[in-house]
Amino acid sequence: MVQEVFASVDPIVARLFVAAALGMFLGLERERSGKSAGMRTFTLTSLVGGIAVALDSDVLLAVGGLLVVVQAALLGSRGVVKLRTGRDDIDADTSELDRAAATDPENADSSVSASLSLTTSTSLLVAYAVGAAVVGGFVLEGVIVALTASLLLVLRRELHGFAHRLTSDEVRSAIELAIIAFVVYPLLPDEPLGPWNAVNPRTVWLLVIAVSAIGFINYIIIRRYGGRGIAITSFFGGLVNSTAVIGEIAGRTERNPSIRSLAVGAVLLADAAMAVRNLSLIAVFVPEIAFQVGIPLGLIALVGVSYALYSRQSNVDLDVSFESPFSLESALRFGLFFLLVLLVSAAAQQYFGATGFVVTSFLGGLVSSGSVVTTTVTLFSGGYIEGTTAIVGVLAGTAASILVKVLLAASIDRELLAPVAQKSALLVVSGIFGALLVVFVL
Repeated sequence: MVQEVFASVDPIVARLFVAAALGMFLGLERERSGKSAGMRTFTLTSLVGGIAVALDSDVLLAVGGLLVVVQAALLGSRGVVKLRTGRDDIDADTSELDRAAATDPENADSSVSASLSLTTSTSLLVAYAVGAAVVGGFVLEGVIVALTASLLLVLRRELHGFAHRLTSDEVRSAIELAIIAFVVYPLLPDEPLGPWNAVNPRTVWLLVIAVSAIGFINYIIIRRYGGRGIAITSFFGGLVNSTAVIGEIAGRTERNPSIRSLAVGAVLLADAAMAVRNLSLIAVFVPEIAFQVGIPLGLIALVGVSYALYSRQSNVDLDVSFESPFSLESALRFGLFFLLVLLVSAAAQQYFGATGFVVTSFLGGLVSSGSVVTTTVTLFSGGYIEGTTAIVGVLAGTAASILVKVLLAASIDRELLAPVAQKSALLVVSGIFGALLVVFVL
């Protein structure tokens, strides 16, 4: 009975109800914040946009849009008057607001809101556009825009505080990452090129973007939660720069031998983070072998994390200084090295078979296990290697990276060589056991 009722409702009428609901949803936060425009205003604004599209009237659509713009301008003017008459002690100059936000984001947010009401004004335009889009047939797009806008309104204080804590280097890094992702990537050809047709420029660059984004996201996590414990810094810092993490903890061990078990746990956590990152790349780009690769890499991560928990040193602070989270130069360096490993691996596979590919993967892992994983993704996707070869290649690159970390820690404090090597061997054995389990049992 209910289905019959809904089936009999005109689609335009149903979309108008959706538009009204989304407008009401947008106005909910403004209502709670005590703004001049609340739920009723936003709901009516969405309905105006929707009915204009429903009547297929360009004139009504333009007039409705103009009325919303005028309404937004009036709200802005009202905010300026309120600021100048009721709060003469506040300088509305932009630079002054920026300085206030840097020292007290919550008060600065209220100052910005009182000065121009730009957020509410813009939100009205969004509500009008959402109503027009939904009734015009773009229901999913309208819902996504409305939910995103509502989330931005709710998180305004957090966003202001986050933005003002960013350094100029971090802002530049974010812009450069956006450029390589949204400007450079679409311009690259999407077809096999080069020797053995092993290089797809767009695939290569996409993997460069993925590795760079992982490092950038984990850098933000370290900025937010770093220094609160070695577990957080070692794991997420290992995804940003494992060399920096191991260098810091090994240096401390050299000055204070009593924390040697802490250093071993930090190294194993960095290895666990590397295994998780490599598995994430496989799961995203070649999910058909994610389960098989996930068993050996998952065991490596599990053993590393388990030892760190067993050592019970996770509450010790470890403050590591990381450089800029991303730079175009570092992305290009990784891309060139990845390209080199890709070509050498393709040649080794062509002339020496699976053995040549595995040897190349191990040698590449001594420098960057990420490049080995991305190479494996590219060659497997192109049909150059089989699933078993891909699993062994990823494991070889991961084992090589674990070995390098042992040598790095020992180069700073020789006394770390034996304990780190013993525990790291457990990681390698776990990975080999997982690979054998996949190949001969599953």
